[in-house]
Amino acid sequence: MMTKEKTNLYLKVIFFIILSTIFFAYMIEYGLGHKPCNLCLYQRIPYIVSIFLIIEIIVIKKYIKITLALLSFIFFLSACLAFYHFGIEQGFFNESLVCESKKLSETVSSEQLLEELKNNTVSCKDVNFQVFGLSLATINIIFSIILSVIFMKLLSNYGKN
Repeated sequence: MMTKEKTNLYLKVIFFIILSTIFFAYMIEYGLGHKPCNLCLYQRIPYIVSIFLIIEIIVIKKYIKITLALLSFIFFLSACLAFYHFGIEQGFFNESLVCESKKLSETVSSEQLLEELKNNTVSCKDVNFQVFGLSLATINIIFSIILSVIFMKLLSNYGKN
């Protein structure tokens, strides 16, 4: 059984893991110079939102069960988005408009078109960075599923002695 204090401890550990994940994403981008595609950027959103939701649980201590359910759902959606990105990387899905930063039809001159092509060289299907041979999208699928299950487990056991 899980006490509220134990749940709080788990949330603090998860908070620092999620914070570290965001830190490493920015370190890979800015420190190592690997420019992310648009889907990579979108996959950061659930992590950033979850930081604020976990702070809300720890500090404000209201609506804890609803917030835990929301966190579980957010990471389920995160896993779905990461799976979509993985599918694009593997060629299961075609790249969509999500993967484009600007519409090329908005570009007026050939110089602007060339500049846009230079700036938007990261395709969602290109794997620019790997850890242990796995793309970050693949790792995100695994991590998001684990977090979704953990938050669901915390929800189901919250307040039980």
